[in-house]
Amino acid sequence: MHLRRATPFLLLAWLLAFPAARAEAPAEPATPGNQPRSEQVLTVGSGDTLIGMLTGAGVEHAQAFAALQHFTELFPPQALRPGQQITLYTAAEDDSRLLAIAMTPRAGHAILVERAEDGWRAEEIRTPEHPHLAQVATDVDGGVFPALVAAGLPPRLAHELVRAYSHRVDFQRDIREGDHVAVAFERLRAPDGELLRHGRVLYAALTLSGRTLEIWRHEGRDGQAGWFDGAGRPLAGGFLRTPLDGARISSRFGMRRHPILGYSRMHRGTDFAAPTGTPVYAAADGVVQSVRRERGYGNVIRIRHGNNVMTLYAHLSRFQRGLRAGSRVRQGQVIGRVGSTGMSTGPHLHYELHVAGRAIDPARSRLPQPPALAGAALREFQQARLELNRQRARLGNGMQEVALAAN
Repeated sequence: MHLRRATPFLLLAWLLAFPAARAEAPAEPATPGNQPRSEQVLTVGSGDTLIGMLTGAGVEHAQAFAALQHFTELFPPQALRPGQQITLYTAAEDDSRLLAIAMTPRAGHAILVERAEDGWRAEEIRTPEHPHLAQVATDVDGGVFPALVAAGLPPRLAHELVRAYSHRVDFQRDIREGDHVAVAFERLRAPDGELLRHGRVLYAALTLSGRTLEIWRHEGRDGQAGWFDGAGRPLAGGFLRTPLDGARISSRFGMRRHPILGYSRMHRGTDFAAPTGTPVYAAADGVVQSVRRERGYGNVIRIRHGNNVMTLYAHLSRFQRGLRAGSRVRQGQVIGRVGSTGMSTGPHLHYELHVAGRAIDPARSRLPQPPALAGAALREFQQARLELNRQRARLGNGMQEVALAAN
């Protein structure tokens, strides 16, 4: 924890430092008597806790505990990250007397807890967010994810998009030199134009060997959001073709010479080479059949799905905490980590897909897909899709961003 002391000033000045919070700031701090204050800025270090930071700064434990009971209602302790800053306001004549705690978890979001006549008062100040539509486009060079990040798409959104496309695209087999990707996404700005944060990916077009797969994000009346192609067919619901990120295929389905046993035999799955510890995802919704160690497979998970389908994930370094036989899992949920247990020459995931007890090639399987949107749901999707396309057309005329109507 790092500590800096500054000269006393009114807490109101701190609130006014956040542009869109000005109209919401109280006219005067509620601290009794508006007594002179001292300011201490604490920078979160690795392993720090809120209570430890306050008491380490000289605040009496009982006062720190009372104030943090209100503070943690607005900011969960587990969200604390190294590098964040917390400002303490203490009485000028007594540093152990806490008057207020202030924090800005992110741009446009401020939290204030201050002493009042009858205890403590908590306030959350959020700058109004105005959505804008932005777009990046790039050739795929060295992978979709790194290409998008290099083009300016935030890593979180690039990861989300790769996960969405993984239902239809095998990123180890389908990507070729000259392929292209374009993405339209939200930037959320304050009324004065300051960028507060990035919102959602709304549209993407991935061109593979001259064939373009366009997808749109759509939220139905039930509040559930998903990805759909132009005909309203959902991407999710089938099986992930690649149940981990950033891997390469090291061995395909079919006959091969076993690297350890030294003779040829059927390889009943696909091997994905990846660093130890890489997250492994459930390929589809299902119920865990077993979580255990099995001879040559090492640490292995088997998951039962509908229509007599089972998936297997082997050579894991560890299982996800709490996962056990009978656990229900959702598609894309982390179930374990890549490893090299069992008969393995290096860290990789061995992935199998079984239908009616028979292993089939995950890269060539054509399992049943969920139904497409229909009726009123399809009409709503098409209307929203056309409106977004009109907004995107404005970006195509040289504009960097266009304002979107708030949802």
